[in-house]
Amino acid sequence: MKEKFSIFTAIAYTSAKPHIGNTYEIVLADSIARFKRLLGYDVYFQTGTDEHGEKIAIKAKEQGVTCQEYCDNISQEIKDIWDIMNTSYDRFVRTTDPIHEKVVGNIFEKLLNQGDIYLGKYEGLYCIPCESFFTESQLVDGKCPDCGREVVKKSEESYFFKMSKYQKRLEDYIESHPEFIEPESRKNEIMNNFIKPGLLDLCVSRTSFDWGIKVPSDPKHVVYVWLDALTNYITNIGYDVDSTKEEFQKYWPADLHVIGKDIIRFHMIYWPIFLMALDLPLPKKIFAHPWLLMNEDKMSKSKGNVLYADDLVKQFGVDAIRYYVLHEIPYGHDGNITNELIIDRINSDLANVLGNLVNRTIAMAKKYFDGHIENKKETDPIDFDFIKLINDLKTKVTKRMDELEIGKALDEIFELLRRSNKYIDETMPWVLAKDDQNKNRLETVLYHLLESIRISAIFLTPFLPDTGKEIQKQLNQLDEHFEFQESLKYHVFDPTPIFLRIKVEK
Repeated sequence: MKEKFSIFTAIAYTSAKPHIGNTYEIVLADSIARFKRLLGYDVYFQTGTDEHGEKIAIKAKEQGVTCQEYCDNISQEIKDIWDIMNTSYDRFVRTTDPIHEKVVGNIFEKLLNQGDIYLGKYEGLYCIPCESFFTESQLVDGKCPDCGREVVKKSEESYFFKMSKYQKRLEDYIESHPEFIEPESRKNEIMNNFIKPGLLDLCVSRTSFDWGIKVPSDPKHVVYVWLDALTNYITNIGYDVDSTKEEFQKYWPADLHVIGKDIIRFHMIYWPIFLMALDLPLPKKIFAHPWLLMNEDKMSKSKGNVLYADDLVKQFGVDAIRYYVLHEIPYGHDGNITNELIIDRINSDLANVLGNLVNRTIAMAKKYFDGHIENKKETDPIDFDFIKLINDLKTKVTKRMDELEIGKALDEIFELLRRSNKYIDETMPWVLAKDDQNKNRLETVLYHLLESIRISAIFLTPFLPDTGKEIQKQLNQLDEHFEFQESLKYHVFDPTPIFLRIKVEK
């Protein structure tokens, strides 16, 4: 049986169309899921939309539609963008799904009955966009510490979850499982800024609006956003309080949660504690990725600096945008995006390095051998280092992917592509072609290049799915071995450009 690998993204809030920074998360997770499938894992990849809360009710009212109609529209828009970006999720979930709503109600009652939830009254400062309560000391310049917007005073009857009951257990778990939270900076932030100062009990129901899952035993309350939203990871794969389906047994605990650094408090404190209270295993790893900034500034509609994935794809193509966001956001630091930077990266990497290599190698194979290439094994010492670099690619890329350094994984592939271009300059096939006595050496050189391209294309497919397939199509070679093969037979098709240089002025 295949080894399983389950990966979950945070679910997108249906408050607005996601910009390219939001979209980065699904592309990042997709590249990891595709890579694991490439290595032979049985992969489960889940994403979706978070659809309840006061903010949604307000927006639906503004548009003159029902809350469900509003969510249906935005959820579909989000799904369409995930599809435009060619993401290979196995399930797109919605928190308005009746099964999810039923199980969330059951979870609430279980936690209530076992004494983890109690009825009280909340008086505090509330941020509507973030759907979060804060104390005066938590505010920054009198505003929400997460989004910087104004807060309002709220007072209402609410159910609370006893966070403090599980504080020591969570703290011990994080300290004894160094792999649980990445990067290290986020773990330090969670421990030093939130857990060690002491956890306050968490408001888990609301009565001031009704767009949410009703508490079964007290229906004037609706389940507050995080107990509803976070449990999507288990409700959609078959968990319920009295029974679990085979799918849940297979894919939980999650091997990887991929989330943005702005929601670490919810995923690294609330979610693990909820799971502890339900006596369920915690995710093996939670990775908080950095942001994609626009001109070194956080994207926001109010600033007018928002880029959208579908617009960028129309201009540059899906794989070019996938490459840019995956390559340009380092493991632990924010990345930057502008149209000019995208064009620079397309021209330097995709057109010059990759496109040029594929085009001229296939063109030489057609010109000198009518596209038919076999390994004549007439080698020079220069070939052995080149072949070793080809054979080392799987190990190098796998190491980078295991460390969640996606941009560096791409760098490993492009190191081989650059070395392949250099190999052409060193062997000078056009000189070899002038003398029939060098025919076998020429064919050997081209065979080595085709093998380098074939293997590079295989490892590009998790990141640039269409590009990888297009290269394989032009090579007319479906061999899936990750290492250099000694005796394949190539019959390549006419080359067509993979990526064209873009004129900045145009």
